[in-house]
Amino acid sequence: MKNILLPLILIFGISNLNAQSCQEVMESVQSNYGTTYSSYNSDAISKVTFYDVMVDYQYLYFAIVCFKQKNSYGCNEYIYQVSSNTKMNYSMNYSSSAGKAFWKYIEPYNSNLGCAPDFD
Repeated sequence: MKNILLPLILIFGISNLNAQSCQEVMESVQSNYGTTYSSYNSDAISKVTFYDVMVDYQYLYFAIVCFKQKNSYGCNEYIYQVSSNTKMNYSMNYSSSAGKAFWKYIEPYNSNLGCAPDFD
């Protein structure tokens, strides 16, 4: 129930819109201060930015992952609603392997917002 309730709080709490697309949620979250971890040596992940957003006196935690595009300098961003300790866990492990840290600490939250890519 908690995983369903938090996205609803976000959807109605941040901007008072009836419904928000993933892009709109990402833009709302990005209007806050974030902490970015760049991964220059990773084949897949360019950077991950973590945000702590207060909604109705409760913090919600987000990670925006920028996946590298093949044969390009750009990246595709996806938002994940994560737990309060995800940033700490990722930051302690991403330098040895951003991909492994992503799979272990961020990807398990892929269904919370429904905005993550499907890797199946």
